[in-house]
Amino acid sequence: MDTIDPHSFSALAIFLRADWVVKGVMIGLALASLWSWSIIIDKFLKFSSLNRQANAFEDEIDSGVSLEDLAQNAGDKPRHALPRMLQAAVREWRDARNRGPMNDTQAALLIQRIDRVLDAVVAREGGAVEDGLGTLAIVATASPFVGLFGTVWGIMHAFQAIARQENTNLAVVAPSIAEALFATAIGLAAAIPAYVAYNKFTTDAGKFQGRLESFADDLLTAIARRAAGQG
Repeated sequence: MDTIDPHSFSALAIFLRADWVVKGVMIGLALASLWSWSIIIDKFLKFSSLNRQANAFEDEIDSGVSLEDLAQNAGDKPRHALPRMLQAAVREWRDARNRGPMNDTQAALLIQRIDRVLDAVVAREGGAVEDGLGTLAIVATASPFVGLFGTVWGIMHAFQAIARQENTNLAVVAPSIAEALFATAIGLAAAIPAYVAYNKFTTDAGKFQGRLESFADDLLTAIARRAAGQG
């Protein structure tokens, strides 16, 4: 029987001593954790950037600059949804205005067209900010069960060691039990950050989409007033 000392229970020693099934569980959970952390970091940076740009754009609107000038200053292909929404609305407004004065029916049709365009932008942007959240949900829900599988497998090995050696001494079962508990720990280490991040970013995505919808409503109100003034 191999000598058991404190170094035998280091993470590396436990991994190297585990059989191929438990090693596969540990590697899979470690990769899942790395994957989820890459999504977490990406989402954190993305939401920070999106909200910072939205704040700056809304400050420009509050500064009194005309919507047409803001749309033009945003460039040809703005990356943020708010200037894209503004450009789409202004473009529809200009096309309608260039055709001459509008009656009430034409103004209503214009508002409907702009509403559809803005809804499409909000839907696309909402899908983009939610991209990757499904992966976090899978890691959060599946990792504990995968870790539990490794735990059960390790406990089975512990009982097999007892049967082979006909000895219930702790030194006989300790290595297998350590492997089992280590698999559980890795499963929880993968699941907990993914679960917390999923809930946080789901809330952030809902708030950001609500922000876009509020901006769309404000745009429609502003254009409806202009259309009424053109009538």
